[in-house]
Amino acid sequence: MLYSMEWEPHEKCLYFALNATLRSEDRRKLKPWFSYLKLILTALEKLPSTRCNAFRGVNLDLSKLYTKGKEFVWWGFSSCTTSIEILDNEQFLGKTGERTLFSIECDSGKDISRHSYFQSEKEVLLPAARQFIVVSCLRPAPGLHMIQLKETKPPITLLQPATNQSVQIKPLPSKRKTTSSAEIYNVQYRIIW
Repeated sequence: MLYSMEWEPHEKCLYFALNATLRSEDRRKLKPWFSYLKLILTALEKLPSTRCNAFRGVNLDLSKLYTKGKEFVWWGFSSCTTSIEILDNEQFLGKTGERTLFSIECDSGKDISRHSYFQSEKEVLLPAARQFIVVSCLRPAPGLHMIQLKETKPPITLLQPATNQSVQIKPLPSKRKTTSSAEIYNVQYRIIW
């Protein structure tokens, strides 16, 4: 839920700051985010991947950046919806001005609607470092650009699953002395990376 929360100024929201860092070419800027990335990636791996058509609206004309046949990687997490009517909201796409509607055939989306601060948005989160190809483009109305994407598998793994790291859990001896075998032991654990 923390990832999807918003506050003012918008640029200080957790998801905004994290995605700006993920999109940065200076990978050293990610170091302060490692613990949080481990946490969110581990949590997302516990959710089943959803093969679905998702939609993402942007209040800009991005058609020149996404031409038919182009392959690219979205390095940040991408918030999408499975309900196109959500995009009527000016915050996402709206009805006027220059805007781009992405229709995305995805394999790795995570349905976070039950865990989102805005549950009614039917949010699907595309994890960071996903690769896509532009299938087709359309301009159905003045100012509206539609871009159809399909998620593809990159030739190399761009982001290792968070749970692939070996984690060893060792019990620590209890400091509490027991006088009865029926007494419950207080065992503490230490995680070793």
